[in-house]
Amino acid sequence: MEAILAFGLLIGLIVGGLWVQFAVAGAGMFYIWLLKGFGGFKALGIVSWGASNSFTLAAIPLFVLMAEILLGSGLSTRLYNGVAPFMRRLPGGLLHTNIAGSGIFAAISGGSAPTAAAMSTVALPELASRGYNLRLTAGSLAAGGTLGILIPPSITMIIYATFTETSIARLFAAGLIPGILLALCYMGFIMLRVWNNPALAPRDTRRATPAELGLALLDIVPFLMLIVIVLGSIYGGFATPTEAGAIGTVGAILIAALYRKLSWKLIVNALSRTASMSGNILFIVFTSMIFAYATALSGVGEDLVAALEDAQVSRLAFLLIVMVVFAILGCFMEGLGMIAIIVPVIFPALIALDVDPIWFGVFVVILVELGQLTPPLGVILFVVASSSDKVKVEDVIMGTLPFFVIILGFILLLITFPQIALFLPTFTFG
Repeated sequence: MEAILAFGLLIGLIVGGLWVQFAVAGAGMFYIWLLKGFGGFKALGIVSWGASNSFTLAAIPLFVLMAEILLGSGLSTRLYNGVAPFMRRLPGGLLHTNIAGSGIFAAISGGSAPTAAAMSTVALPELASRGYNLRLTAGSLAAGGTLGILIPPSITMIIYATFTETSIARLFAAGLIPGILLALCYMGFIMLRVWNNPALAPRDTRRATPAELGLALLDIVPFLMLIVIVLGSIYGGFATPTEAGAIGTVGAILIAALYRKLSWKLIVNALSRTASMSGNILFIVFTSMIFAYATALSGVGEDLVAALEDAQVSRLAFLLIVMVVFAILGCFMEGLGMIAIIVPVIFPALIALDVDPIWFGVFVVILVELGQLTPPLGVILFVVASSSDKVKVEDVIMGTLPFFVIILGFILLLITFPQIALFLPTFTFG
């Protein structure tokens, strides 16, 4: 009964318009009060210390700062222009650049919103002037933005690892192949769509000269080197994700300096945005720790395990139920909040059903991707729409629908073939 009241209050506060952080904190403290009375609040000091004293969470502001330096210096334009000559002759032309560019930027940004913002501000005006279909363009940018939390490094995976005490390095390795395959699925759909209706994307049949390709590589190579250094240091065991974030930040500064974009104003603005964004993320983690503490006190996770055993719920049925829950909550809650609230509750059930926590981390991240594309709160929809006055939110939603279906199909593929996610961490770490 206490759990029902607490979760009911949580949903009511969020639907009522209260910020997720305060809704979670309020519902968590109400939950503790129902279970232990005011005496239960004595443990909040320990919970606060546990939430803040984390070397793992220190990786978040470092990856955010790395992305903010690159985004603030305008280097996303160079990345986009560098990818374009390699993609423009394919059916769909520069739409593939949206996906490929997003995939590369995702590997240095750690988040979906920065990835979508970086590509949209460059691509939307350019493709609109060339006569590309706006809805398909906006949909490809929104879909490409979702790769920001799947292709490592991923802030969402760091949050998941914090609540489940799983290896971040293994999670990063698990997200790489699914991220690449999902990007290829997006590009395959674009090719088929434009093949059937060439008017959606003007075909550029000009062959890129060796000089053009050489100049394009000069724009791409620094980013690829940064990706290799950051991820390679993690997979090679030379650095923890937090240390790799520090390495990546230094690398971002060097790239900005290489292109003569580095300035004190850039650094100050990047630090300011990093403090704001990281503070928001870490505040969600802190308040969610309060709620997680309350659910641990209540034993609701163990009760869930017992209920699943009594009902003889299969692994597949459980995963489908999780999909439905995330789909519903994704309509009015941001991804980090969903992970922080749901995962601690269902994690004991995962272990009981023999669901690999590394695989489940990738599964959850893809569900969060769906939430970011789901109206009315889908953050990527608004990021893309706000990048240009030529496109409305309604256009982004309609353009995103086919990619939404692709993500759903990919989730079912991941359930059927879990080695898509587990091959690389098994191969890399044994």
